[in-house]
Amino acid sequence: MSNMVITIAREYGASGRFTGEILSEKMGLPCYDRELITMAVDKSGFNEDVIESYDEKAQSSLLYTLAVGSVDYGTPVPLSFHMPMSDKLYIMQSNIIKELAEKSPCIIVGRCADHVLHDNEKRIAVFLKADLQVRAQRVADRHNISVSEAQDLCVKTDRRRASYYSHYTGQKWGRAELYDLMIDTTRIDAHGAADVIAQYVNSIK
Repeated sequence: MSNMVITIAREYGASGRFTGEILSEKMGLPCYDRELITMAVDKSGFNEDVIESYDEKAQSSLLYTLAVGSVDYGTPVPLSFHMPMSDKLYIMQSNIIKELAEKSPCIIVGRCADHVLHDNEKRIAVFLKADLQVRAQRVADRHNISVSEAQDLCVKTDRRRASYYSHYTGQKWGRAELYDLMIDTTRIDAHGAADVIAQYVNSIK
């Protein structure tokens, strides 16, 4: 039987990472976000700075996009020397995500995990969103930058995440029908979002 896995996709500044961490403590489940970068480094031997620079970013490569698609159907794809680094990283992280999901129940933030685990009957896909101004203020406070700079960062990061998701899944990032639960964190914080997810999970057990 499949393990329950909660995947959290998120707009930038919608408190996705913090929600995952709080939910991890609340439910006693491991949460994987940036840890996936470290795991990819360990498996590949690539420099961590290189891996991080390509994390959740897509490069244009029709040939390898078609090849990568076979990963979702259980067919391993060799990490060719000529394969774009973003494709190599997607394959590595997808395999790591599947291994983690097979090992035990867990929480995974980002990295198209909802799509990678679409065959998992116990996967619970969550999407967090919030008003741009609210997200920009959070980002500005966190990084000590102006609200205007933070707003630009939110827009650019969301655009990159949407492109990454579309590139590797063929789906539109953030569409309601792709997720089990969508939460607007405009008026609640990460603790509130974690409470909502936990309540949802408990209600379907």
